[in-house]
Order: sequence, then structure tokens, then C-alpha cells
Amino acid sequence: KRQHAILRVRHQIVKAIMDFFDSNDFTLVDSPIFTPNAAEGTSTLFGTDYFGKTAYLAQTGQLYGEASAMAFGRHYNFGPCFRAEKSKTRRHLTEFWMVEPEIAYCDIEEDMQWAEDLLVYIVNEVLEHRLEELEILDRDVDLLKKTKGPLPRISYTDCIEILQKDGFDIQWGDDFGSPEETHIAEKYDRPVIVHRFPSKIKAFYMKRDPEDEKVVLGMDILAPEGYGEIVGGSERETDIDVLVERIEEEGLNQDDYEWFLDLRRFGSVPHSGFGMGLERVVAWICGLSHIRETTPFARTMGRINP
Repeated sequence: KRQHAILRVRHQIVKAIMDFFDSNDFTLVDSPIFTPNAAEGTSTLFGTDYFGKTAYLAQTGQLYGEASAMAFGRHYNFGPCFRAEKSKTRRHLTEFWMVEPEIAYCDIEEDMQWAEDLLVYIVNEVLEHRLEELEILDRDVDLLKKTKGPLPRISYTDCIEILQKDGFDIQWGDDFGSPEETHIAEKYDRPVIVHRFPSKIKAFYMKRDPEDEKVVLGMDILAPEGYGEIVGGSERETDIDVLVERIEEEGLNQDDYEWFLDLRRFGSVPHSGFGMGLERVVAWICGLSHIRETTPFARTMGRINP
């Protein structure tokens, strides 16, 4: 009964996601699962032989989404992603689903608004259609009802000041772990948007802030109650020279990214996007103790069977 309730909530979330994007004139474009390159760091790739060449299971469909956004204006892809992260936490799966919109002529401020609107819409749809299932799961719906816009927004730099003041051993430039994310999120009664992270800890494709080159125009949405990051996104870099420099800094093979660089080489426009992890959203909305409960055949470091 419990698993059935979780799956019904999951189905409602999937329906809400697709309804939201369809009603806002986004075009669904599938992105490939086999890819020749990394997007989120080479250390988390699953490699496989592809007719004598090395291919990888996709960490994200974002790079392909950028190409689609140039053609369709508002794109989204929705499908499985794979990350070989050696993380034994309640937040990590090695195989999960992610929805990723990519929007042409969109800056970081609009990007944050799209992410906020989607999250608020999802929660409202679940509260309207799946209250019975949430009751089966003993979910405190009063907490979910607080998910209304505008969501609070706070910079990474301000987060560091809060963490240091509250006794965390962290310096500007360090990435957040689960304890830091949880502590920041506990300051609010609803999801919070953290923006403008150090460029050194973020992906090569994120655009640097023209007012401060040390940070990128990126954002994460942290869910309350210790559920951590459920959305991550950014404005994308459009300068080909900067992209090549970042690719070299991260030790990536530029040849694998020539098609991606062509999107800038032959003309680009400002654009932004984000990814929302389906299972993390399900875990938060259902109030689950571990992300493996969000799907019947969870894939973790220690589980590949059944």
C-alpha cells in the first residue's frame, strides 16, 4: 500500500511536469543516452564499448538541450541519467530521471523564476490530486502548503557567512555538502534558491557573472527538511573562447565538444536552463527517509539486482 501510494504521487509529479511545459509552449525533444563526452565531470561517467569507440551513459541531456533551444526557443527533455558517484547517502542514485528545460533569450533571473514556477505548480498539483496518498505516507501536508512563491533567494557568499557564523568549518570557494545544504535550508519554511556559486566548483558551461568573474550565474534550489538540492541550473556561457578555456582547464578532450562549440561558432543567443531530479522531488514531497524508496528497482552503489 505504501509503495503504491509513492508511485501514484510520482505519476502525478510526472504529469504535472509535462502539463506545465506543454502549457508554456515548450517542445519535448529527446536527448541521447549514449554520448561521447562528459557534462558534469569525467569522474562520474559510466563508460561502455561502442563499436570500437568509448561511449558513456548520459549524465545529463543538457548539452543537446542547448542545441534544441536554439531551434525551438523553449525546449525540455525528460529521461534517465546515469552518474557513477561513489556516494552512499539517502540522496543519491546511480540511475535516475531528470527533466531539463533549456530556454533561448533567458537570463539567470528568468531561469530562477521558471524553476520556481515549476516547483510550486508540482506541489499544488500533488496537494490537489494526491492527498489520500500523502495521508497513507503520514506526510505533514501543512509543510508542503508553504511552498508558495516568491521563494527566498540568497547568494552563495551570504550562505558562507551564515555557515561560518554558525560554527561550520568552511571557506569561500568550498562546495556545500549535505550538512551545509541542510543548515541553510533550515533557515526557511519553504524551498530556497541559492545563486552565484564560485566558478571553480561549477561546470564549464556556466556563464561567469560579468560583475564578478569569480562566480557563475548559476543557482540551486534546496528543499527543506534535509532533502537538499532538487534543482540545479544556470545561464550558459556563449563566448566560444571562454568555453575552450574552461574545457582545457578541466582536462577535457576538445574534439568531443566541437559540435557543442559550433553552437557558439556559428552564432548564439543568451540562454539558460536547469535540471530537476525526479526522484529527489518525489522523496521530498512524500517525506521519504531514503531516495531508494522512490522507485521499485533503485540503482545504488550496492544494488544492481533485481
